[in-house]
Order: sequence, then structure tokens, then C-alpha cells
Amino acid sequence: MTTPRAALVYNPIKVDLEALEAAVAAEEKAAGWAETLWLETAEDDPGQGPAKKAVEAGVDLVIAAGGDGTVRAVAEALEGTGVPLALLPSGTGNLLARNLDLTLDDVPNSLETAFRGENRAIDLGIIRIRHDDDSVTRHAYLVMAGLGLDAKMLAATDDELKAKVGWLAYVKAIATVLRDKNQLRIRYDLDGTGTRAVRAHTIMIGNCGSLPANILLLPDAAVDDGRFDIVLLRPEGFIGWVQIMTKIFWENGVLRRSTVGRRLMGLTKEVRALNYLTGSELVLRLSRPEEIELDGDPFGRAKALKTWIAPGALQVRVPASATAD
Repeated sequence: MTTPRAALVYNPIKVDLEALEAAVAAEEKAAGWAETLWLETAEDDPGQGPAKKAVEAGVDLVIAAGGDGTVRAVAEALEGTGVPLALLPSGTGNLLARNLDLTLDDVPNSLETAFRGENRAIDLGIIRIRHDDDSVTRHAYLVMAGLGLDAKMLAATDDELKAKVGWLAYVKAIATVLRDKNQLRIRYDLDGTGTRAVRAHTIMIGNCGSLPANILLLPDAAVDDGRFDIVLLRPEGFIGWVQIMTKIFWENGVLRRSTVGRRLMGLTKEVRALNYLTGSELVLRLSRPEEIELDGDPFGRAKALKTWIAPGALQVRVPASATAD
């Protein structure tokens, strides 16, 4: 029986390399693994290239150490390989780790999960984007793809400010984009049911439901149900935004978390400002190119897209007890 070996793909800006090397050396030795292969990301390669090198080297596990962009890039390269992904969360979002209820900001615990945990199969969102220059790119996403206000917000966020104050940097960007009155004009086909037209400020396609600050945007989304959930934000003036905030922060964030609250939700009405859909394949065309984001990173301007779910396409490391429940 060969000794298992891991690779660690890391963003040098996000990690304390010396401390991490010491922690990994201690845990790999205690778990009986061979010496870890270390691979660094670069500005023009956030993780796909290093992850592919790791797979070619025959490793048994790839650990992603960095923010959501690093995790998404590594997962993209691991799609369908069977090589599991372990998370060493870093950065302001940690969106997948949050949705999997993994420990944040705890390197020893994360490494224990990596080297001693078990695998959980989760879905990957796959997307083909036709950009404003007619080029087509293919990507994977783990949490959400978004068009509209959220993508414009990310494009307007000051990266230096984000590095200093984290999610507070988005406050200024939110104030900027909320003044944008332009709506998305969308024609879409969900699961081949026919083309529909809609106007919305934002459309988000989610494989997971939770955002930072415990915001439950897509309450029925699950990472392993073979489907994605879609939310359309369609506010008409101030009242529409109040309705959206009430649904997201009060109903999803408070009522849904208790039995009594869920009963009270049965008495509330659906609002036109917030619409939910679910499916496994979406084809969408926009009347004009719009900013698009994947897992919190901007991906330019899209004029059309096709996105679908690849069920169980990624193995993710979770604590051993998590799969026994």
C-alpha cells in the first residue's frame, strides 16, 4: 500500500507561508501522509494550472489555501477527476466553507479535516459565457453566478479597501450601484420549457444559499441536490427593496430557522419583487452586455450564457463525523 500524498495550492498573498508549512508538516506526519507537494498560484493563474499539475503528479488530495477565487479555480481543474478538494479558508468570503459548515480561521482544524476527514460529493455549476466581444469562455462555480447589481457591485469595489476592511468595502460599492436604474432585459429558457422574457435588477443562480453575514439568499439551495436555485430581484422603487430585505433578512434569516417561524412564514404572501426558480440547465440572453460574477469574482461582460449543474462532480473533504450523521 502506497503512502498517500497531498498537494497544497496556495495564494501567496493570502497565507503566512512559514507558519502554514510548519502546520502542514506536523499534521501530515501525524496522519501518516507523505511530504506535501506545494504549488503557488499566480496573478494570471489563480489555481487551475497548479491543480492540474497536482493531478498529473498523482496526488490523493488537493488542498486549496486562499480565498474564494483560489477555491473556485482549483475546483474547476478537479472537476470529474475524483481527486478530493480540501479547504483552508482565507479571505473575506469563504463562501463554500460557510455553506458546508466548515470551521473558518482555524488552520489546525482545517488540516485535520484535510488529512483525516472523509469525502463528500457535491455538485458543480458549469457555465459558458459569451462575452461582449463574442469570445466564449467556460468556467465552474461552486456557490453563485450573478448578473446585475451584485456583479456591478463587485466591479465597483475598491480592492485595496477590501484588503483593509473586508466586507465593509462593499458598502460604498452598494451605494454606487443602487443609483443605477438600468434593468436587465432577459430572455431565458429553463430546462427546455420554452423561452420567457423578464426584466430584473439582478439574477443570481446558486448552487449554495448562504452569503457572508449569515445572509440566506436561496433558502432551498443545496450543494448536492443536482439542481441550482435562481432568484430574480425585481423591485419597483423603495417599497420593492423593503419587500426584498424583509424576505431575505427576516423570513429567510430569522423565521425559517425555527419551527414556529416556519409556521408564521405560511401566513406571509409572496412578493413580485422577489421570484424564485429552480432547475438544472439555463440558457439566457441579454438585450445588452452586462457585468457577470462567479463566486464573488468579476468575469467581464456577458451578452449570453448557458449554465448547468454537473451532479456530484467534485469530492470535498469534510470532518469524518459530518458524513456519519
